[in-house]
Amino acid sequence: MDNKKEKIIHAAIDVFQEKGIEKTKVSDIVKGAGIAQGTFYLYFSSKLSVMPAIAEVMVEKMMEEMKERVNETRLFDKQLEQVVDVVFDITKSYRSIFAMVYAGLASSEYLQQWEKIYQPYYEWMGAFFKQAKAKEVLRDDLSIEPSVKLVIGLIESAAEQVYLYDQLSKEEAVKKKQEVLEFMKHALYKKQ
Repeated sequence: MDNKKEKIIHAAIDVFQEKGIEKTKVSDIVKGAGIAQGTFYLYFSSKLSVMPAIAEVMVEKMMEEMKERVNETRLFDKQLEQVVDVVFDITKSYRSIFAMVYAGLASSEYLQQWEKIYQPYYEWMGAFFKQAKAKEVLRDDLSIEPSVKLVIGLIESAAEQVYLYDQLSKEEAVKKKQEVLEFMKHALYKKQ
């Protein structure tokens, strides 16, 4: 990524978190990035147009963590547990950024870019599911693509409930993870 664009994105994250989306001005972002205002407009058309780039950074962070922490030598159920742990941990660590991105994307025309932003995540999870299906862990009639999107949505929604909306305790977070894993086991796995 271009160094100036990266500076703008990171400055936008800081300023949005400090001032909120509504009160942030492009001039605040460029000041934080240490660039001229005209340079901002070479990369983005408005303050809200930075939101998809921030979302991309978060998806990249998620993918880095998945690749680092999901152990491919483990059984599928343990790998799935690691996936859930990564999503919960990232959501907890970056909860204010996620809340900001959701608010910014929902209040703009950039929401339709979500599918494109998530494509690497969908592809990674799709390959993960295909391996499990090839090993006859998952149901024969399971459609990979829609299942991937549903599972990602389920895990993220549960993590958001814990860390963004309800602010649940550590014990409640563990229970929510277990509920998600149990639900997915019933939905995805072959009947034994």
